[in-house]
Amino acid sequence: MREAGRLAAECLDVVAELIRPGLTTAEIDRAVDEVTRAAGAESAPYLYVNHGTPPFPGHCCTSVNDVVCHGIPDDQRVLRDGDIVNVDVTPRLNGWHGDSSRTFLVGDVAPKARQLVRDTRHALWLGIRAVRPGGHIGDIGHAIQGFAEAQGYAVVREFTGHGVGREFHTSPSVLHYGVPGTGLPIRPGMTFTIEPMINLGHWKTDVLDDGWTAVTVDGSLSAQFEHTLYVGETGVEVLTLGKDETPPV
Repeated sequence: MREAGRLAAECLDVVAELIRPGLTTAEIDRAVDEVTRAAGAESAPYLYVNHGTPPFPGHCCTSVNDVVCHGIPDDQRVLRDGDIVNVDVTPRLNGWHGDSSRTFLVGDVAPKARQLVRDTRHALWLGIRAVRPGGHIGDIGHAIQGFAEAQGYAVVREFTGHGVGREFHTSPSVLHYGVPGTGLPIRPGMTFTIEPMINLGHWKTDVLDDGWTAVTVDGSLSAQFEHTLYVGETGVEVLTLGKDETPPV
């Protein structure tokens, strides 16, 4: 899991160097595929099917502006100055999955959008800091929801974090809202993701006719960050840290 997590972080570190106006989301996808294959791994999202969806055609998800998650890479989708784009990667290395995402700023981004991205990353880390052996999954959602709603944002309800390991998606479901002291107990040995999606407008989403792309119902901006965690005997280890990443203060 540590090796898979490091590879996920490497994929996103490479994407961070590429992001600029004029880049297509398909170019992002090809870069992720190249880094993944060079490490002897494969992209778990590629041709993934979930509850009757069409096979996902990309090696990563590229979600721009009002796309909440599961955006499909496309040669026609060109990043423009002022966009925000979430890139979600999941390499499978030696049978293990590393799952992570970041929202990137494209060129000169408006202050409100920039703040949304900054606060969403902060919300993720508040959720991470709520993880402890003996705690509960509800502690995570409570920490994220309390902060996000205090800033005037809405927390997406339809999509959650999840257990991850040899399987891409497994229990527990990690809600990004909730009540402390509720939900599944957190035990040493667990590996799961926390991946809050925070909207400037309403929390509800719609899924487009492609069966994958989830967008905000009101066209408002959405941001997301994700890490894969390992729960140890005394604390939590983040397995997908970027090379220069430090937790927010």
